[in-house]
Amino acid sequence: MPFITVGTENSGNIDLYYEDHGSGQPVVLIHGFPLDGSSWERQIPMLLEAGYRVIHYDRRGFGKSSQPTEGYDYDTLTNDLKTLLETLNLRNVILAGFSMGTGEVTHYLGSHGSERVAKAALFAPLAPYLLETDDNPEGVPGKVFEDIKHAIRTDRFAYQKEFLDDFFNVDVYAGTRISDQAWQGNWNVAVAASAIGTLKCVDAWLTDFRGDIAGLSSVPLLVVQGTKDRILPIDNTGRRLPALIDGLEYHEVEEGPHNIGWTHPEILNPLFLDFVTK
Repeated sequence: MPFITVGTENSGNIDLYYEDHGSGQPVVLIHGFPLDGSSWERQIPMLLEAGYRVIHYDRRGFGKSSQPTEGYDYDTLTNDLKTLLETLNLRNVILAGFSMGTGEVTHYLGSHGSERVAKAALFAPLAPYLLETDDNPEGVPGKVFEDIKHAIRTDRFAYQKEFLDDFFNVDVYAGTRISDQAWQGNWNVAVAASAIGTLKCVDAWLTDFRGDIAGLSSVPLLVVQGTKDRILPIDNTGRRLPALIDGLEYHEVEEGPHNIGWTHPEILNPLFLDFVTK
């Protein structure tokens, strides 16, 4: 299994697990919380069949990557992505992020520029700024995130059950767009993640990405989000971006939940493929 070392903690390396398949223009896929790179399984075959080189990796703390107790802020997470791109010497890259993974895409372009990046795609984005403040009244009240951290500290396993129910809108799509077995598989991945990393990621969600918007504007950008997203409500996130980014290609999946990549691939995949090929 391939790994890239991105740092150290005491006597051990911090290693990221990644997979690198196919040939052609590279597409780097960055997964959402609390999953890992394999969660792109409904998009990977499509990209490989279309002639792309597909790279996905597990964020630190998740999947097969190391589980350090530090580095769950977007400066560090984005540097992890930068190390991956530089180690594999990737250029003309299409960066695609889902949910928390959109943070790495957004902050990478904002802080490191687009020299290596040709296009970017955000599915269920965090940007521009999730936290409600005096100068960001469109955000979500801070108490919501304090309650999430309390739930994780109290019973992380029960929290992940509730989170994943809202991740897929299970009350609507159970037995049709999300099977019991697929839900269980996601839960297994979620609870195998670092307990400390799971908790610390909540603060990362509150990163102010407004300063990175200019970076997003530097490349062709696709944004797709479900209208019934319960994790990152669309009015607080995706619907704000067209007014901030000229030339943005923006689509909504009607009645779509947070993880539209799993529940609505027949809508998301053609949009994604059309964007990367044109």
